[in-house]
Amino acid sequence: MENAKEELIRDIEQARKRLDGSIERKEDYDAVYQNSVELDRLIELYIASGF
Repeated sequence: MENAKEELIRDIEQARKRLDGSIERKEDYDAVYQNSVELDRLIELYIASGF
């Protein structure tokens, strides 16, 4: 279970970096939105998993 938690945390950190990068590069709205949705999905999964 600890491995799954670490993997999910790593995925969240990578998604956050993608979102931050897309904002910094001033990518179009759709790209930023998709990165935001993916980060939200991963955070929701983390919370639902009870870690």
